[in-house]
Amino acid sequence: MKKIVVLLAIVLMGTGISFGQKIGINIGDKAPELIGTSPDGKTIKLSDTRGKLVLLDFWAAWCGPCRRENPNVVKAYNAYNDKKFTNGDGFVIFNVSLDRSADSWKAGITQDKLDWPYHISDLKYWQSKHAAVYGVRSIPSNFLLDENGIIIEKQLRGPSLEAALKKYEK
Repeated sequence: MKKIVVLLAIVLMGTGISFGQKIGINIGDKAPELIGTSPDGKTIKLSDTRGKLVLLDFWAAWCGPCRRENPNVVKAYNAYNDKKFTNGDGFVIFNVSLDRSADSWKAGITQDKLDWPYHISDLKYWQSKHAAVYGVRSIPSNFLLDENGIIIEKQLRGPSLEAALKKYEK
């Protein structure tokens, strides 16, 4: 019986299945799943980005500091989206908006040239269920996730985002 348990444990380890990974919002935790609606009404999940390095970025079109940070995020995306990393194949951004209006949210995406496919919002401002899951109390706020959805960095702004991406680049 003991041999069967050990063999089963070895087989499961080889499949990548993890039973002990803590889900949370701290570095080393598995990032909680987010499922939301895109600007065009499609359902998008954070887990759709698995396999890549992901910047989970909370922002809003009405947020001045967010809009001033967006050029840094765009620059990082353009420089690193097709790179290989030690913990992901490519780099994507998963934006979560705390907007109240779909029109201003969409206008902010267009004006700031946030040209990646992952944008969600429940249009509930500070009552956003997505922000609540991640304990977001101010924006901009972000989390860098590895290819398995594990949080590896937090609150990367300005040059610190590019420095983190360089650190993980192959």
